[in-house]
Amino acid sequence: MTSDHVSPPPPEDTTTVVVDLGRPPYDAPALELRGPLDAARLKAALDHVAVRDPHGPAWRHRVDELGPGHHALRLAADAPGTPGDAFPYGRLADLLTHPLPGVRPARSITATPLQRELLADSDSHPGRHVEQLTTTWHGPLDLERLRAAWQSVTDHESVLRAAFDEGPEPLIVLHEHLDAAVLWMPHGAVRWSDVVEQDRRRGIDPRRPGPLRVTVLGTGPVEADEPVPARMLLTYHHALLDDWSARLLLREFYRAYLAGGRLPGGERRPDIRDYVRWLGHQETGAARDFWSRTLPSPTDAAWPLPPAGTTTGAGGRDRATSTRPSDAVDRTRLRLTAAQTERLGAWAAHWGISESTVLQAVWALLLYRARGARGAARVRFDVTASGRGILFDGAEHMPAALRTALPLSVEVDPRATLATLLTELRDRTLDMSAYEWVSPGQARSWATSQATSQATSEDTGEDAGEAPEEDGTLLVFESRPRDLDGLAQGLAAEGIRVEQAEMLGARTAFPFTLVAHHDGDGRLVLTASYDRVRLDDAAGVLSHSALLLGELPYLAGDSTTVADVLDLLTATIDAIDAVSPARDENTAPARDPAGPRPAVAAEPPLVPLRTARAADAGTVCLVQTHGTPRSRYDRLARAYRGPESIVLLRPLPGGTHARYTALRPLADADELLVLGAFSGGGTITYEIARRIAANGGRPPLVVLTGAVADADGHARMLETAAERAGHPG
Repeated sequence: MTSDHVSPPPPEDTTTVVVDLGRPPYDAPALELRGPLDAARLKAALDHVAVRDPHGPAWRHRVDELGPGHHALRLAADAPGTPGDAFPYGRLADLLTHPLPGVRPARSITATPLQRELLADSDSHPGRHVEQLTTTWHGPLDLERLRAAWQSVTDHESVLRAAFDEGPEPLIVLHEHLDAAVLWMPHGAVRWSDVVEQDRRRGIDPRRPGPLRVTVLGTGPVEADEPVPARMLLTYHHALLDDWSARLLLREFYRAYLAGGRLPGGERRPDIRDYVRWLGHQETGAARDFWSRTLPSPTDAAWPLPPAGTTTGAGGRDRATSTRPSDAVDRTRLRLTAAQTERLGAWAAHWGISESTVLQAVWALLLYRARGARGAARVRFDVTASGRGILFDGAEHMPAALRTALPLSVEVDPRATLATLLTELRDRTLDMSAYEWVSPGQARSWATSQATSQATSEDTGEDAGEAPEEDGTLLVFESRPRDLDGLAQGLAAEGIRVEQAEMLGARTAFPFTLVAHHDGDGRLVLTASYDRVRLDDAAGVLSHSALLLGELPYLAGDSTTVADVLDLLTATIDAIDAVSPARDENTAPARDPAGPRPAVAAEPPLVPLRTARAADAGTVCLVQTHGTPRSRYDRLARAYRGPESIVLLRPLPGGTHARYTALRPLADADELLVLGAFSGGGTITYEIARRIAANGGRPPLVVLTGAVADADGHARMLETAAERAGHPG
């Protein structure tokens, strides 16, 4: 094996860290540093670790020079009896290999917990959290003025020049200048549906500056005494911009256009920098207490969804439409009539609640019915909060990623009145509104017991990218900024009319998302986005929701019980089922003629990248980190010259425990094993190595290098580590 390896000098412009757990009992790990040693970087990294654990023991460090660009770092605790492996070596390795050594660049800020969670889920599932907002423009449209207006908005809003950087802790870098991404297509060049679909396929990379892209399909010839209107599409990523923000930005564009393409004043403040500063000063004690008391237990019903049952519409009130985009999510939509919507609003006002509370009650009843429960039982689902109700001055006018999804649990008791259920949901939502700054992950982590929290921390380490897959449903009742404040009149003075902008729906972490909003005519629109692998058809689910929303205002009174409503739902569905074969197609949601989407075989946890070149050569396992493109690992495997096989360990729901379980057959094989990762993977690779040692195996060397390292240099360091691991001594 030695003839296949060469031990070259380390790359000159990067730092590589090799973590060695040492000899049994593996309680004195050491870090081997290859490359330039920056004393300021080392001090900043050690200080950062100390700040993260203010109540932990103090650690002394010693650096030994082993050769040019080659050092050994050892740490010892001042507290007697503290084992050496208690230090977070993985996090230190991440910090030392970060491309920004100890000093953050100008105009960079820490990502919020919500942003870290969205970014991690987006990394694990490309295409998620990318939303599209579309509007129609009637009247003259000047291309140069349009481009200038969007450029002015970009200059005024720092978030439009933002991107996440690479590294163990995501930072938001605010660039000084960025050209607005505006794509113009002349009328007739392409169909609008193709524009939308191609744009969705393209997605948005939140690590590239510019979280917003604008696509315009120009006006066309006169038809029916009016020119064909222009269409405008805004595409953005929820990790930097929420839906409220997109509407704010569209409104700012209208202002800039009316002003000749240029907004007055300078950069908007407050902005995301001020919000991050405010968020860092929030006391979490009350929030922790609230979620520990109110978040559902694991036994609460969150899934399955209500059975589809029938595909008929809600009494023929409106035709539901179904689309099948190219991604893994299908969408179906249904509208209440104007009369139903008006009646629903008046009925909700009578009870002192909002339409969103009625929707929550309907959803709770459907989940309860799907569970087949008898007697009182709790159900749970998630609801969105705009994040604009916080005590942060200017939140309502600030484009940022503030919208959160918070878990809601409620008891459904058939003996109780419907009014009791509505009141409980209203009060619970009001209580939650005080914590709109909380992220979903924070709410769930705070709800667990101290023992469970410790176990979870042990399982996941500090790998923020290991975002669990949601197994429930999400309700979104769109909240929007206030009206155009006279902009409609200003546009009309120039012969321009814009239609109400509508969201097209983003893929989320939830297998079922129900979005409610009012269209331009004031009608309530329900849109379901769902995973066909989990739910074959959502049309029935949507129909049942609309059925209750339409009928409750006519049938539910002060003494109506939950059991009465459930009986009504069952009787109505049975009646619809009995006549559904004879119903006209216009009263039924459109079915996908292609039928159910065939299940796609999931990629295995361990993906082979290269076979071994010699028998019993061992394995180099590359641990995939979020934010690092898959192509980086493919190039690394091609650059590797050693005889070992190369495999890729993918991110998995369940954190470190899941990855260790997937790797265990290799760890138990008593063959050479080396773990490699880019910066940001130090914590999880170190924890995997510790678990292998704790279970009686020989812990692998961990090789970590910066995200900007070239493939050849990283491959050489892995080859050197494999040579060393194959000849311990």
